[in-house]
Amino acid sequence: MALPNETSMLTHGQIWAAIDSLAGRNGLSVSGLAKRAGLDPTTFNKSKRTSRDGRLRWPSTESISKILSSTRMDLDGFISLIQVDRPPRSSRVLPLVTYSKLISAFDAAGNPIGEDWDEIEFPDLPIDLVFAIELDSDALLPMYRENDILIASPTVPLRRGDRVLIRLRNDDLVAGILKRKTNRTIDIDLPKRGAAERNYAVADVVSVNRILWASQ
Repeated sequence: MALPNETSMLTHGQIWAAIDSLAGRNGLSVSGLAKRAGLDPTTFNKSKRTSRDGRLRWPSTESISKILSSTRMDLDGFISLIQVDRPPRSSRVLPLVTYSKLISAFDAAGNPIGEDWDEIEFPDLPIDLVFAIELDSDALLPMYRENDILIASPTVPLRRGDRVLIRLRNDDLVAGILKRKTNRTIDIDLPKRGAAERNYAVADVVSVNRILWASQ
């Protein structure tokens, strides 16, 4: 089955990369993503992406629709995974801080301050305020592990299904998947098994950082 016209300009590799990214953003393997969507667990396996004679195999419109529905992602958001998660060629030096020092590393406006910052080179992104976090603990399991590097920004527009790191006024840090954001509340799903949705008053939130990329 052919993909929608809106995605016909995308390459075979880009479509599959977006599926991989969607799975990762939801703390799932591609098999786990397929199961969540009610599909055969092998639907998105790498062995299914080309035939034995080398012909390219494309995911069906139906399977993409099901994984978008199961992760609360719309088609625009799916396409944006390619645009955001695929690093451009030019590079840029980003400020880098360890997770344990993250709270004290920003001023009230959300700008990096202090002497705890290091630097890391990363493919450039068309975003003014972006920084890197090096995880020095397993505080963000099961989403991320110790030694992972996260690239995040508090200024990138948020969409449902984005992975976010929220900083609260009581200095707590909460990582999850954005479910809903209004003028009054921010609702996130936690990837931990059995964890309930969490709701935060906007007045209690210092910043919502969209996680753009992670080394895993």
